[in-house]
Amino acid sequence: MITQRLHTELDQAGLHASLLIRDLNTGHEIGINPDTPYATASLVKIPLALATLQRIRQGELDGATPLHIKPDGPTLGPTGLGRFRHPTTIAIDDLLHLAMSLSDNVAADALFDLTPPAHVTQTLHQHHIHGITVRHRIRDLNETPAERLAPDETHLAHTLAIQAQTAGHGHRIPQLDVTLANSGTARAHVDLLQALWKPTTIHPDTAARLRALMADNLIRHRLAPEFDTDASTWSSKTGTVLNHRHEVGVVEHKSGEAYAIAALTASQVPARQQPAAEALIGRAARTLRDHLRAN
Repeated sequence: MITQRLHTELDQAGLHASLLIRDLNTGHEIGINPDTPYATASLVKIPLALATLQRIRQGELDGATPLHIKPDGPTLGPTGLGRFRHPTTIAIDDLLHLAMSLSDNVAADALFDLTPPAHVTQTLHQHHIHGITVRHRIRDLNETPAERLAPDETHLAHTLAIQAQTAGHGHRIPQLDVTLANSGTARAHVDLLQALWKPTTIHPDTAARLRALMADNLIRHRLAPEFDTDASTWSSKTGTVLNHRHEVGVVEHKSGEAYAIAALTASQVPARQQPAAEALIGRAARTLRDHLRAN
């Protein structure tokens, strides 16, 4: 069976993985451990953007409102506002773009200041999306062991991340503990994608704006190489923290086919850079999509 073969291949490569692929036109799906919860890292920015956009549409926020952002504390993320040296002023609409396209952590936290985590989770429940829990801003649990080590010692942080997991999916590192961190399953994220691409309770304009933000994602090394072609478009959001590598998105074909894909993974290899693992995650997702498409 294809799922068992891929599960074995992922396991041999040191990847614990949860994948789900759903045909958004038929509802048919295929997956590997799709109900296993993971700490979701920057995937949380999708429900954050949804809650923010919904409040803009309802008139609670104005997307043109400027917010004053100033450097504060340790760098948050490899790019974006976390690297700025001087104060700046940015509108809410533009913070949404930075949070989604660059996965800008400072931009996301500025949005969380307006719409707290509990409100974001409530928004998901309003749209009958369960299995994703938003508990904290990015900064609240941002300082992992990797930030305390020199660049040539980050493998030690990954070793700790691998060894510190408990049997019940808890973790001695708070950022990876599904009872403390922002968390969710592959199935819940596919449900969220379906709610955005086939909106029933989400306003169509809100869903369209969020789809456009996901289409602008500039982080395209994980699943995009397998799904972005001249005959298709790939819209997605990644999430990465320590040994966790995730991506969720939708591939749309000119023929009208559309597939929601969620890949949540945790590597058991203590290394920060793992291009072979990134490629395998994409290949496994593509293989499952192709099998679903053929059947």
